[in-house]
Amino acid sequence: MERRLFFASAAAVAASGLSSVAAPAAAAAVGLIDTNVTLNQWPIRQSWAPTPAALVQRLKRHGVTRAWTGTFEGVLHTDMAGANTRLAETCQREGGGILEPIGSVNPTFPDWEDDIRRCQEVHRMRGLRLYPNYQGYALDDERFVRLLKIATDRRLFIQIALSIEDDRSQNPALTALPVQAGPLVEVLPKVPGARLLLLNGGSRVLGGNIDLLQRLSAAGVMFDLATLEGVAGIENLLRRVPGIRVTFGSHSPYFYFESALLKLQESVLSPTELEAVRSGNAQALLSA
Repeated sequence: MERRLFFASAAAVAASGLSSVAAPAAAAAVGLIDTNVTLNQWPIRQSWAPTPAALVQRLKRHGVTRAWTGTFEGVLHTDMAGANTRLAETCQREGGGILEPIGSVNPTFPDWEDDIRRCQEVHRMRGLRLYPNYQGYALDDERFVRLLKIATDRRLFIQIALSIEDDRSQNPALTALPVQAGPLVEVLPKVPGARLLLLNGGSRVLGGNIDLLQRLSAAGVMFDLATLEGVAGIENLLRRVPGIRVTFGSHSPYFYFESALLKLQESVLSPTELEAVRSGNAQALLSA
């Protein structure tokens, strides 16, 4: 499709929310796993999905078969156990068979180890999502290293949200610089078998640091595409960092879901690359 028409039609889709942009035929037969979905409202932004049902409807319309789902309550709330319980119950009750809960843990709180235990043993979650920049710790903090070891021993994967919103548009009362991912290069050798997926680490956060991307990728870290910027962003990233593993992540409903679809569709990817981004890399993270 001619690029100008492509973006014009996609913008209309995002604005109306009525129909999807057609997926490539090769991808249509492959399930789409969205690794970056979040329930509830971000405090200073109105969501386009007022209910979980509205979110599920949009995801299913675009072919999502599984959505790894966190909760914005896990960013600022002090009752992590309650936030995780509500998340698990909502996904079970209103998830339409596709929302898979991803728990939240804050290692600066008392008894955070028990929150990990409850996520796995009570709620049967397979992963945890962390928000270090809003919760006051860095990735070389010994509490984070201990969290990573406990999660790895329990066969839980870890998602780290390097950002939630662009720091250029944050409310002054709720600011947080992007998480610095560099310490992971030194931390990961201490935790063999750790499985990490970095969310929202796109062009402004990691995109210009090719050396760091290469080192993190070599250590087994994966990245989602939600905040990649620029024309053919995925295609360019795969060419600049051979071997990097990227997952489909929409950052819905903070972002419009269609924005992630456009990133996927306007990059020229081989069938193998397309399948890996749509679902293969996410499945590999689960089975590693």
